[in-house]
Amino acid sequence: MSAPNELFRDSFGTITKDGKRNWVFAKKPHGKFYNGRTIVSIVYLIVFFALPWIKIHDEPLFLFNMFERKFILFGMIFWPQDFFVFALGMLTFIVFVVLFTVVFGRIFCGWVCPQTIFMEMVFRKIEYWIDGDAEKQKRLSAMPWNGEKILKRSGKFVAFFTMSFIIANYFLAYLIGMDDVMLYMKEGIAAHIATFIPLVIFTCTFFFVYWWFREQACLIVCPYGRLQGVMLDPNSIVVAYDYVRGEPRGRINKEEIDKKGDCIDCFDCVRVCPTGIDIRNGTQMECVNCTACIDACDAIMTKVHRDTGLIRYASENNIKKGEKLHMTVRTGAYIGVLVILLAVLTTLLATRRDIQATIMRAQGMLYQEQPGNKISNIYNIKLINKTRKDIPVQLRLEDEDELHGTIKMVGKDLHVPSESIGDGVFFVIIDKSELHHRKNKIEIGVYSGDRRIQVVKTNFVAPN
Repeated sequence: MSAPNELFRDSFGTITKDGKRNWVFAKKPHGKFYNGRTIVSIVYLIVFFALPWIKIHDEPLFLFNMFERKFILFGMIFWPQDFFVFALGMLTFIVFVVLFTVVFGRIFCGWVCPQTIFMEMVFRKIEYWIDGDAEKQKRLSAMPWNGEKILKRSGKFVAFFTMSFIIANYFLAYLIGMDDVMLYMKEGIAAHIATFIPLVIFTCTFFFVYWWFREQACLIVCPYGRLQGVMLDPNSIVVAYDYVRGEPRGRINKEEIDKKGDCIDCFDCVRVCPTGIDIRNGTQMECVNCTACIDACDAIMTKVHRDTGLIRYASENNIKKGEKLHMTVRTGAYIGVLVILLAVLTTLLATRRDIQATIMRAQGMLYQEQPGNKISNIYNIKLINKTRKDIPVQLRLEDEDELHGTIKMVGKDLHVPSESIGDGVFFVIIDKSELHHRKNKIEIGVYSGDRRIQVVKTNFVAPN
Protein backbone atom coordinates (compact mmCIF):
# COMPACT_ATOMS: atom_id res chain seq x y z
CA MET A 1 0.00 0.00 0.00
CA SER A 2 1.36 3.41 -0.95
CA ALA A 3 1.80 6.16 1.57
CA PRO A 4 -1.04 8.75 1.52
CA ASN A 5 1.08 11.33 -0.32
CA GLU A 6 2.10 8.73 -2.90
CA LEU A 7 -1.40 7.58 -3.91
CA PHE A 8 -1.27 9.80 -7.00
CA ARG A 9 1.25 7.36 -8.51
CA ASP A 10 -1.34 4.55 -8.58
CA SER A 11 -3.41 6.09 -11.39
CA PHE A 12 -3.44 8.64 -14.19
CA GLY A 13 -4.87 12.06 -13.41
CA THR A 14 -6.58 12.00 -16.82
CA ILE A 15 -8.61 8.87 -15.99
CA THR A 16 -11.39 8.80 -13.38
CA LYS A 17 -11.91 6.01 -10.84
CA ASP A 18 -14.66 4.69 -13.14
CA GLY A 19 -12.15 4.38 -15.98
CA LYS A 20 -13.61 7.29 -17.93
CA ARG A 21 -11.72 10.17 -19.46
CA ASN A 22 -11.01 13.03 -17.08
CA TRP A 23 -10.74 15.92 -19.51
CA VAL A 24 -7.90 18.40 -18.92
CA PHE A 25 -8.81 22.05 -19.43
CA ALA A 26 -5.34 23.59 -19.30
CA LYS A 27 -5.10 27.27 -18.54
CA LYS A 28 -3.15 29.20 -21.17
CA PRO A 29 0.42 29.78 -19.91
CA HIS A 30 2.17 33.14 -19.95
CA GLY A 31 5.80 33.90 -19.23
CA LYS A 32 9.36 33.82 -20.49
CA PHE A 33 9.54 30.05 -20.91
CA TYR A 34 6.27 29.96 -22.86
CA ASN A 35 7.54 32.78 -25.05
CA GLY A 36 10.80 30.89 -25.59
CA ARG A 37 8.94 27.71 -26.50
CA THR A 38 6.78 29.71 -28.91
CA ILE A 39 9.88 31.00 -30.73
CA VAL A 40 11.36 27.49 -30.88
CA SER A 41 8.03 26.17 -32.19
CA ILE A 42 7.86 28.82 -34.92
CA VAL A 43 11.34 27.90 -36.11
CA TYR A 44 10.45 24.20 -35.87
CA LEU A 45 7.27 24.64 -37.93
CA ILE A 46 9.03 26.75 -40.56
CA VAL A 47 11.65 24.01 -40.97
CA PHE A 48 9.00 21.26 -41.01
CA PHE A 49 6.90 22.90 -43.71
CA ALA A 50 9.87 24.19 -45.74
CA LEU A 51 12.05 21.07 -45.97
CA PRO A 52 9.90 19.16 -48.52
CA TRP A 53 10.26 22.12 -50.92
CA ILE A 54 14.06 22.32 -50.71
CA LYS A 55 15.98 20.40 -53.36
CA ILE A 56 19.60 19.55 -54.11
CA HIS A 57 20.40 18.30 -57.63
CA ASP A 58 16.64 18.19 -58.32
CA GLU A 59 16.13 15.79 -55.38
CA PRO A 60 14.51 16.52 -51.99
CA LEU A 61 16.84 17.48 -49.15
CA PHE A 62 15.07 14.89 -46.99
CA LEU A 63 13.18 11.83 -48.22
CA PHE A 64 12.12 8.64 -46.43
CA ASN A 65 10.63 6.66 -49.30
CA MET A 66 10.00 3.26 -47.76
CA PHE A 67 8.03 2.17 -50.82
CA GLU A 68 11.01 2.46 -53.17
CA ARG A 69 13.48 1.85 -50.32
CA LYS A 70 15.19 5.14 -51.05
CA PHE A 71 16.29 7.54 -48.31
CA ILE A 72 17.86 10.98 -48.65
CA LEU A 73 19.46 12.79 -45.72
CA PHE A 74 20.93 16.26 -46.31
CA GLY A 75 21.06 15.46 -50.03
CA MET A 76 22.94 12.16 -49.57
CA ILE A 77 21.15 9.12 -51.02
CA PHE A 78 20.96 5.87 -49.05
CA TRP A 79 19.70 2.51 -50.29
CA PRO A 80 18.87 -0.80 -48.54
CA GLN A 81 22.52 -1.80 -49.04
CA ASP A 82 23.40 0.99 -46.59
CA PHE A 83 21.22 -0.54 -43.88
CA PHE A 84 24.19 -1.02 -41.55
CA VAL A 85 24.78 2.75 -41.67
CA PHE A 86 21.15 3.36 -40.70
CA ALA A 87 21.37 0.77 -37.93
CA LEU A 88 24.48 2.39 -36.51
CA GLY A 89 22.91 5.82 -36.89
CA MET A 90 19.82 4.66 -34.99
CA LEU A 91 21.98 3.14 -32.25
CA THR A 92 23.91 6.42 -32.00
CA PHE A 93 20.63 8.34 -31.74
CA ILE A 94 19.36 6.05 -28.96
CA VAL A 95 22.57 6.47 -26.97
CA PHE A 96 22.31 10.25 -27.47
CA VAL A 97 18.71 10.22 -26.21
CA VAL A 98 19.74 8.18 -23.16
CA LEU A 99 22.64 10.54 -22.42
CA PHE A 100 20.50 13.61 -22.97
CA THR A 101 17.79 12.26 -20.67
CA VAL A 102 20.27 11.27 -17.95
CA VAL A 103 21.63 14.84 -17.90
CA PHE A 104 18.69 17.03 -18.95
CA GLY A 105 15.61 14.90 -18.28
CA ARG A 106 12.66 15.24 -20.68
CA ILE A 107 13.54 18.66 -22.05
CA PHE A 108 13.12 17.16 -25.55
CA CYS A 109 9.46 16.39 -24.81
CA GLY A 110 8.65 19.90 -23.71
CA TRP A 111 10.52 21.84 -26.36
CA VAL A 112 10.90 19.94 -29.64
CA CYS A 113 8.77 16.76 -29.58
CA PRO A 114 6.41 16.89 -32.61
CA GLN A 115 3.46 15.78 -30.46
CA THR A 116 4.02 18.65 -28.01
CA ILE A 117 4.76 21.21 -30.72
CA PHE A 118 1.59 20.50 -32.70
CA MET A 119 -0.64 19.94 -29.66
CA GLU A 120 0.42 22.91 -27.53
CA MET A 121 1.61 25.40 -30.13
CA VAL A 122 -0.82 24.75 -32.99
CA PHE A 123 -4.02 22.96 -32.02
CA ARG A 124 -4.21 24.29 -28.46
CA LYS A 125 -3.74 27.86 -29.74
CA ILE A 126 -6.58 27.30 -32.23
CA GLU A 127 -8.69 26.02 -29.34
CA TYR A 128 -7.91 29.07 -27.19
CA TRP A 129 -8.82 31.30 -30.14
CA ILE A 130 -12.20 29.59 -30.74
CA ASP A 131 -13.27 28.34 -27.29
CA GLY A 132 -11.42 30.74 -25.01
CA ASP A 133 -9.28 29.98 -21.96
CA ALA A 134 -9.79 27.11 -19.51
CA GLU A 135 -12.80 28.52 -17.63
CA LYS A 136 -14.63 29.35 -20.85
CA GLN A 137 -13.86 25.86 -22.17
CA LYS A 138 -15.36 24.30 -19.03
CA ARG A 139 -18.52 26.39 -19.36
CA LEU A 140 -18.78 25.52 -23.05
CA SER A 141 -18.39 21.81 -22.28
CA ALA A 142 -21.17 21.93 -19.66
CA MET A 143 -23.40 24.07 -21.89
CA PRO A 144 -26.38 22.44 -23.66
CA TRP A 145 -26.21 22.14 -27.45
CA ASN A 146 -27.38 25.64 -28.36
CA GLY A 147 -26.39 27.85 -31.28
CA GLU A 148 -23.17 29.10 -29.67
CA LYS A 149 -21.90 25.61 -28.81
CA ILE A 150 -22.79 24.19 -32.24
CA LEU A 151 -21.03 27.10 -33.97
CA LYS A 152 -17.86 26.82 -31.90
CA ARG A 153 -17.69 23.02 -32.02
CA SER A 154 -18.22 22.93 -35.79
CA GLY A 155 -15.68 25.72 -36.32
CA LYS A 156 -13.09 23.93 -34.21
CA PHE A 157 -13.86 20.64 -35.98
CA VAL A 158 -13.25 22.19 -39.40
CA ALA A 159 -10.07 23.96 -38.22
CA PHE A 160 -8.65 20.83 -36.58
CA PHE A 161 -9.49 18.57 -39.53
CA THR A 162 -8.06 21.05 -42.05
CA MET A 163 -4.82 21.33 -40.09
CA SER A 164 -4.66 17.53 -39.75
CA PHE A 165 -5.11 17.20 -43.53
CA ILE A 166 -2.29 19.68 -44.16
CA ILE A 167 0.04 17.84 -41.76
CA ALA A 168 -0.86 14.51 -43.39
CA ASN A 169 0.04 15.90 -46.83
CA TYR A 170 3.41 17.10 -45.60
CA PHE A 171 3.97 13.77 -43.89
CA LEU A 172 3.28 12.14 -47.26
CA ALA A 173 5.70 14.59 -48.90
CA TYR A 174 8.49 13.31 -46.65
CA LEU A 175 7.68 9.79 -47.89
CA ILE A 176 7.27 10.26 -51.64
CA GLY A 177 8.45 13.83 -52.31
CA MET A 178 6.55 17.09 -52.70
CA ASP A 179 6.66 16.87 -56.51
CA ASP A 180 4.66 13.65 -56.44
CA VAL A 181 2.20 15.07 -53.90
CA MET A 182 1.57 18.10 -56.14
CA LEU A 183 1.24 15.84 -59.18
CA TYR A 184 -1.30 13.62 -57.41
CA MET A 185 -3.31 16.67 -56.39
CA LYS A 186 -3.32 17.89 -59.99
CA GLU A 187 -4.31 14.54 -61.49
CA GLY A 188 -7.10 13.99 -58.95
CA ILE A 189 -8.25 11.37 -56.48
CA ALA A 190 -9.49 8.82 -59.04
CA ALA A 191 -6.05 8.50 -60.62
CA HIS A 192 -4.34 7.88 -57.29
CA ILE A 193 -6.91 6.24 -55.05
CA ALA A 194 -4.26 3.91 -53.56
CA THR A 195 -2.42 6.97 -52.23
CA PHE A 196 -5.53 8.93 -51.27
CA ILE A 197 -6.88 6.23 -48.92
CA PRO A 198 -3.72 6.18 -46.71
CA LEU A 199 -3.76 10.00 -46.78
CA VAL A 200 -7.30 9.99 -45.36
CA ILE A 201 -6.26 7.43 -42.73
CA PHE A 202 -3.30 9.60 -41.67
CA THR A 203 -5.55 12.68 -41.57
CA CYS A 204 -8.11 10.93 -39.38
CA THR A 205 -5.35 9.62 -37.11
CA PHE A 206 -3.86 13.09 -36.61
CA PHE A 207 -7.34 14.54 -36.07
CA PHE A 208 -8.17 11.86 -33.48
CA VAL A 209 -4.91 12.46 -31.60
CA TYR A 210 -5.27 16.24 -31.41
CA TRP A 211 -9.06 16.43 -31.05
CA TRP A 212 -9.60 13.73 -28.41
CA PHE A 213 -6.54 11.63 -27.49
CA ARG A 214 -4.25 14.61 -26.77
CA GLU A 215 -2.02 14.17 -23.70
CA GLN A 216 -2.87 10.45 -23.61
CA ALA A 217 -0.37 10.00 -26.47
CA CYS A 218 2.40 11.06 -24.07
CA LEU A 219 1.04 9.08 -21.13
CA ILE A 220 0.02 5.82 -22.79
CA VAL A 221 1.55 5.49 -26.27
CA CYS A 222 4.98 7.15 -26.09
CA PRO A 223 7.66 4.71 -24.85
CA TYR A 224 10.05 7.55 -24.00
CA GLY A 225 7.92 8.62 -21.04
CA ARG A 226 7.95 5.06 -19.72
CA LEU A 227 11.72 4.87 -20.03
CA GLN A 228 12.45 8.07 -18.15
CA GLY A 229 11.94 6.31 -14.81
CA VAL A 230 14.84 4.04 -15.70
CA MET A 231 17.11 6.70 -17.18
CA LEU A 232 16.72 9.53 -14.68
CA ASP A 233 18.90 9.72 -11.59
CA PRO A 234 19.18 12.26 -8.71
CA ASN A 235 21.56 14.39 -10.82
CA SER A 236 19.24 14.66 -13.85
CA ILE A 237 17.89 18.13 -14.52
CA VAL A 238 14.08 18.14 -14.61
CA VAL A 239 11.26 20.60 -13.99
CA ALA A 240 11.08 20.31 -10.22
CA TYR A 241 9.38 21.88 -7.22
CA ASP A 242 11.76 23.11 -4.50
CA TYR A 243 10.06 21.43 -1.55
CA VAL A 244 12.85 22.50 0.80
CA ARG A 245 11.95 26.12 0.21
CA GLY A 246 8.24 25.67 -0.47
CA GLU A 247 7.09 23.48 2.44
CA PRO A 248 5.06 23.64 4.56
CA ARG A 249 2.75 25.19 2.01
CA GLY A 250 -0.29 27.27 2.88
CA ARG A 251 -2.22 30.44 2.24
CA ILE A 252 -0.60 33.72 3.19
CA ASN A 253 -1.28 34.52 6.82
CA LYS A 254 0.54 37.44 8.42
CA GLU A 255 0.53 35.78 11.84
CA GLU A 256 2.14 32.55 10.57
CA ILE A 257 4.24 33.92 7.71
CA ASP A 258 7.51 32.80 9.34
CA LYS A 259 6.22 29.26 9.92
CA LYS A 260 5.31 28.49 6.31
CA GLY A 261 7.22 27.90 3.13
CA ASP A 262 7.02 29.99 -0.01
CA CYS A 263 4.31 27.86 -1.71
CA ILE A 264 0.97 29.58 -1.09
CA ASP A 265 -1.03 26.57 -2.38
CA CYS A 266 -2.66 28.56 -5.19
CA PHE A 267 -2.82 25.55 -7.58
CA ASP A 268 -1.88 27.69 -10.57
CA CYS A 269 0.87 25.20 -11.43
CA VAL A 270 -1.81 22.49 -11.66
CA ARG A 271 -4.24 24.58 -13.70
CA VAL A 272 -1.73 25.24 -16.49
CA CYS A 273 -0.42 21.67 -16.71
CA PRO A 274 -1.41 20.07 -20.04
CA THR A 275 -1.27 16.57 -18.49
CA GLY A 276 -3.18 17.52 -15.33
CA ILE A 277 -0.54 16.68 -12.71
CA ASP A 278 0.62 18.46 -9.56
CA ILE A 279 4.37 19.06 -9.97
CA ARG A 280 4.65 19.49 -6.21
CA ASN A 281 4.23 15.72 -5.86
CA GLY A 282 7.65 15.28 -7.42
CA THR A 283 8.92 13.91 -10.71
CA GLN A 284 6.16 11.98 -12.48
CA MET A 285 5.94 9.98 -15.68
CA GLU A 286 3.18 12.29 -16.97
CA CYS A 287 5.40 15.39 -16.78
CA VAL A 288 6.66 16.42 -20.24
CA ASN A 289 8.81 19.29 -18.90
CA CYS A 290 6.80 21.89 -20.80
CA THR A 291 7.68 24.60 -18.19
CA ALA A 292 4.10 25.93 -18.01
CA CYS A 293 4.16 25.41 -14.22
CA ILE A 294 7.41 27.40 -13.95
CA ASP A 295 5.85 30.43 -15.65
CA ALA A 296 2.69 30.16 -13.54
CA CYS A 297 4.60 29.87 -10.27
CA ASP A 298 7.02 32.68 -11.13
CA ALA A 299 4.06 34.98 -11.84
CA ILE A 300 2.52 34.20 -8.45
CA MET A 301 5.82 34.60 -6.61
CA THR A 302 6.28 38.01 -8.21
CA LYS A 303 2.80 39.07 -7.09
CA VAL A 304 3.41 38.05 -3.48
CA HIS A 305 6.90 39.62 -3.49
CA ARG A 306 8.87 36.40 -3.11
CA ASP A 307 11.80 35.05 -5.09
CA THR A 308 10.99 33.27 -8.33
CA GLY A 309 12.31 29.78 -9.05
CA LEU A 310 10.19 27.86 -6.56
CA ILE A 311 9.52 25.60 -9.55
CA ARG A 312 12.51 25.50 -11.86
CA TYR A 313 14.92 23.36 -13.83
CA ALA A 314 16.86 21.52 -11.12
CA SER A 315 18.02 18.10 -10.02
CA GLU A 316 16.94 16.23 -6.90
CA ASN A 317 20.42 16.64 -5.41
CA ASN A 318 20.37 20.34 -6.27
CA ILE A 319 17.17 20.84 -4.29
CA LYS A 320 17.88 18.46 -1.43
CA LYS A 321 21.62 19.01 -0.94
CA GLY A 322 22.29 22.23 -2.85
CA GLU A 323 24.68 20.40 -5.21
CA LYS A 324 25.45 21.74 -8.67
CA LEU A 325 25.39 19.54 -11.77
CA HIS A 326 28.56 17.48 -12.04
CA MET A 327 29.95 14.66 -14.16
CA THR A 328 29.12 11.16 -12.91
CA VAL A 329 30.64 7.81 -13.91
CA ARG A 330 27.39 6.90 -15.64
CA THR A 331 27.34 10.10 -17.68
CA GLY A 332 31.01 9.69 -18.60
CA ALA A 333 30.38 6.13 -19.78
CA TYR A 334 27.52 7.25 -22.03
CA ILE A 335 29.64 10.06 -23.44
CA GLY A 336 32.47 7.61 -24.18
CA VAL A 337 30.15 5.20 -26.00
CA LEU A 338 28.55 8.08 -27.91
CA VAL A 339 31.94 9.44 -29.05
CA ILE A 340 32.98 5.99 -30.29
CA LEU A 341 29.71 5.51 -32.18
CA LEU A 342 29.95 8.97 -33.74
CA ALA A 343 33.54 8.29 -34.83
CA VAL A 344 32.57 4.98 -36.45
CA LEU A 345 29.50 6.51 -38.11
CA THR A 346 31.52 9.44 -39.45
CA THR A 347 34.14 7.05 -40.83
CA LEU A 348 31.49 4.94 -42.56
CA LEU A 349 29.89 8.00 -44.13
CA ALA A 350 33.25 9.41 -45.24
CA THR A 351 34.35 6.11 -46.81
CA ARG A 352 30.97 5.26 -48.35
CA ARG A 353 31.35 4.29 -52.01
CA ASP A 354 29.37 5.88 -54.83
CA ILE A 355 29.27 2.51 -56.58
CA GLN A 356 28.99 -0.82 -54.82
CA ALA A 357 30.09 -3.89 -56.78
CA THR A 358 29.41 -7.55 -56.06
CA ILE A 359 31.30 -10.15 -58.14
CA MET A 360 30.58 -13.88 -57.97
CA ARG A 361 31.62 -16.83 -60.06
CA ALA A 362 28.78 -18.21 -62.16
CA GLN A 363 27.02 -21.02 -60.32
CA GLY A 364 27.54 -24.52 -61.66
CA MET A 365 30.51 -23.48 -63.79
CA LEU A 366 34.07 -24.64 -63.07
CA TYR A 367 36.55 -23.45 -65.67
CA GLN A 368 36.91 -23.41 -69.43
CA GLU A 369 40.00 -24.27 -71.45
CA GLN A 370 40.75 -21.67 -74.11
CA PRO A 371 43.07 -21.75 -77.14
CA GLY A 372 46.71 -20.88 -76.45
CA ASN A 373 46.94 -22.94 -73.24
CA LYS A 374 44.72 -20.52 -71.31
CA ILE A 375 42.05 -21.05 -68.66
CA SER A 376 38.95 -18.91 -68.23
CA ASN A 377 36.35 -18.48 -65.48
CA ILE A 378 33.00 -16.79 -65.97
CA TYR A 379 31.72 -14.24 -63.43
CA ASN A 380 28.56 -12.26 -62.74
CA ILE A 381 28.83 -8.66 -61.58
CA LYS A 382 26.13 -6.55 -59.93
CA LEU A 383 26.63 -2.81 -59.62
CA ILE A 384 24.65 -0.33 -57.51
CA ASN A 385 24.96 3.30 -58.53
CA LYS A 386 24.15 5.55 -55.54
CA THR A 387 24.87 8.80 -57.38
CA ARG A 388 22.73 11.11 -59.51
CA LYS A 389 24.80 10.60 -62.69
CA ASP A 390 25.32 7.78 -65.17
CA ILE A 391 28.66 6.05 -64.64
CA PRO A 392 30.59 3.97 -67.22
CA VAL A 393 32.51 1.13 -65.55
CA GLN A 394 35.62 -0.81 -66.59
CA LEU A 395 37.10 -3.91 -64.96
CA ARG A 396 40.82 -4.63 -64.59
CA LEU A 397 42.73 -7.57 -63.14
CA GLU A 398 44.78 -6.14 -60.27
CA ASP A 399 47.19 -9.07 -59.66
CA GLU A 400 49.18 -8.49 -62.83
CA ASP A 401 52.58 -8.90 -61.10
CA GLU A 402 51.74 -12.53 -60.32
CA LEU A 403 48.96 -13.46 -62.75
CA HIS A 404 48.99 -12.05 -66.25
CA GLY A 405 45.44 -12.19 -67.43
CA THR A 406 42.72 -10.33 -69.26
CA ILE A 407 39.06 -9.55 -68.70
CA LYS A 408 36.58 -9.97 -71.54
CA MET A 409 33.03 -8.68 -71.23
CA VAL A 410 30.11 -10.70 -72.54
CA GLY A 411 27.91 -8.37 -74.54
CA LYS A 412 27.99 -4.61 -74.12
CA ASP A 413 30.26 -2.62 -71.83
CA LEU A 414 29.12 -1.84 -68.31
CA HIS A 415 27.18 1.40 -67.97
CA VAL A 416 25.17 2.00 -64.78
CA PRO A 417 22.36 4.60 -64.93
CA SER A 418 21.97 7.04 -62.06
CA GLU A 419 20.29 5.76 -58.88
CA SER A 420 19.83 2.28 -60.30
CA ILE A 421 21.29 -1.21 -60.51
CA GLY A 422 23.29 -2.67 -63.38
CA ASP A 423 24.68 -6.13 -64.03
CA GLY A 424 26.86 -7.96 -66.49
CA VAL A 425 28.81 -11.11 -67.29
CA PHE A 426 32.54 -11.35 -68.00
CA PHE A 427 35.40 -13.81 -68.43
CA VAL A 428 38.74 -13.70 -66.63
CA ILE A 429 41.36 -15.40 -68.81
CA ILE A 430 44.78 -16.43 -67.38
CA ASP A 431 47.66 -18.43 -68.84
CA LYS A 432 47.62 -22.03 -67.56
CA SER A 433 51.32 -21.97 -66.68
CA GLU A 434 50.73 -19.27 -64.05
CA LEU A 435 48.08 -21.22 -62.17
CA HIS A 436 49.65 -23.34 -59.44
CA HIS A 437 46.62 -24.08 -57.25
CA ARG A 438 43.13 -25.46 -57.56
CA LYS A 439 41.77 -22.14 -56.22
CA ASN A 440 43.75 -19.00 -56.97
CA LYS A 441 43.09 -15.67 -55.24
CA ILE A 442 42.58 -12.77 -57.65
CA GLU A 443 41.57 -9.13 -57.26
CA ILE A 444 39.38 -7.32 -59.76
CA GLY A 445 39.46 -3.54 -59.83
CA VAL A 446 36.29 -1.60 -60.63
CA TYR A 447 37.17 1.65 -62.43
CA SER A 448 35.36 4.65 -63.79
CA GLY A 449 37.84 6.18 -66.19
CA ASP A 450 41.16 6.36 -64.37
CA ARG A 451 39.53 6.42 -60.91
CA ARG A 452 39.49 3.13 -59.05
CA ILE A 453 36.19 2.80 -57.21
CA GLN A 454 36.52 -0.58 -55.54
CA VAL A 455 38.63 -3.75 -55.46
CA VAL A 456 36.78 -7.05 -55.20
CA LYS A 457 38.53 -10.25 -54.12
CA THR A 458 37.38 -13.58 -55.56
CA ASN A 459 38.61 -17.05 -56.55
CA PHE A 460 39.81 -18.32 -59.91
CA VAL A 461 39.41 -22.08 -60.38
CA ALA A 462 41.98 -24.02 -62.42
CA PRO A 463 42.66 -27.73 -63.23
CA ASN A 464 44.38 -29.81 -60.55
